[in-house]
Amino acid sequence: MNNDFSDHELWEGVVSDNSRAFALLYDRYWKKLYTTARYYLKDEAAAEEITHDVFISLWEKRKSSKIENFQHYIQATARYHVYKYLKAAKINCVEYLDQFSELNTPVVYNFAPEKLVYENMEGQLAQLLKDLPRRCQEIFWLSRINHLSNQEIADRLHISKRTVENQITLALKVLRIAYPQFLLAAAIGDFILHSPF
Repeated sequence: MNNDFSDHELWEGVVSDNSRAFALLYDRYWKKLYTTARYYLKDEAAAEEITHDVFISLWEKRKSSKIENFQHYIQATARYHVYKYLKAAKINCVEYLDQFSELNTPVVYNFAPEKLVYENMEGQLAQLLKDLPRRCQEIFWLSRINHLSNQEIADRLHISKRTVENQITLALKVLRIAYPQFLLAAAIGDFILHSPF
C-alpha cells in the first residue's frame, strides 16, 4: 500500500484491519498532532503520550468510529486528549479554548455522550446565572451559548461593545468564584461541541 491513497481510502483499510494503512495515516498525521500538543502543553513527554494515545484510541475504535473527514476527526480527538490532560493537571482550560476561537474550520465530531453532558450543562448554567442581572444573563448567553461576537451582541442589543465585554467579564467572574468546577466542565463541553477543526 503506497502513500498516494486518500485519507478516506486509508481509513477504509484501517476499518478492515489493515495495519499498513494505519501506519500510513500515522506517518501522515503524527508530527502535526505532536507539534500542536507540545505547543499547548509545553511538555514534550506529555505531547508524545497524547499523540500515542490518540492513535491507540483510533485503532481500538476503528470498527465503531464513523469518520467522514479523517483530518478533522483526528484533530478533534487530539484536542480532546489535550483537554483531558489539562483537566487532570488542573491547568486553566479556558485559556486553551480561547486560542481556538478565531479559527473557522468545520468539525466532524461524533462523541454523542459528551454532547448530552453539554446539553445538560446548558440547563445548569441557566440556573447558575439566574442571580445575575437580566441583561448580564442575556449577554453571557448570546456570547457563550449562541456564539455571537461581542460586536454582534452590541449591535443586536443597541449597546456599546465595551458594555458587552464588561457584562461577560462580570458573569465569568461570578462563575469562576462560585462555581469553578462548572466553568471548567462547561469550557470542555463547549470545546468539544464547537471545536473549529
